[in-house]
Amino acid sequence: MSTTALEDVRACVFDAYGTLFDFASAAAACADTLGPRGPALTALWRDKQLQYSWLRGMQGLYAPFWQVTGEALDHALDAMDLAETPGLRDRLMGLYLKLAPFPEVPALLTTLRGRGQRMAILSNGSPDMLGAVVENAGLAAMFDAVLSVDAVRTYKTDPRVYRLAEERLGLPAARIAFLSSNAWDAHAAAAFGMQVVWCNRQGQRPERLPGVIAREIRDLSGLPALLG
Repeated sequence: MSTTALEDVRACVFDAYGTLFDFASAAAACADTLGPRGPALTALWRDKQLQYSWLRGMQGLYAPFWQVTGEALDHALDAMDLAETPGLRDRLMGLYLKLAPFPEVPALLTTLRGRGQRMAILSNGSPDMLGAVVENAGLAAMFDAVLSVDAVRTYKTDPRVYRLAEERLGLPAARIAFLSSNAWDAHAAAAFGMQVVWCNRQGQRPERLPGVIAREIRDLSGLPALLG
């Protein structure tokens, strides 16, 4: 993919989980209880969280992401024979409100804010979840808007979700740079018309999905160069 600057970007919109915030940090903080099972629990929890959101979207049976996250965790704990571990569920859910930002994120956002760059979050997260994780990370002052799918009561990859950014920022999709570590999210935003930068943290192979991703970076520290 090209490393040249994006074209006339007026705002940067970030996915939250996996892009700005490390969802693996919740289980990592429970290493005293989970031991080596932490990464497997994280992977299953995340897989079910996404699957449940997609299935609810297709069925028209929306529930807030906090509920979906809890239901996904319940499945993961049960599947790994951890459901009866005292206090573990409550501990993990509480930690999801305090997820650690990826190491480069605070400095990146400070740099972009110093340039006068408009920035927003667009996430599946419920408003209270997003407010908590952003506040607990000390990043609330960095964003012009924190947008939740709760406003349209469905989940990514529904086009109505990406339209929230257009409406809130007062910009056409083509003037928005969208950043996501989730390839399915990146492709959907590109299909909607945004200039998409895939933050491919895991070095994954490309997906075969609609929407042309404009740029690819390994972490968000590469973003300022793409903004020109």
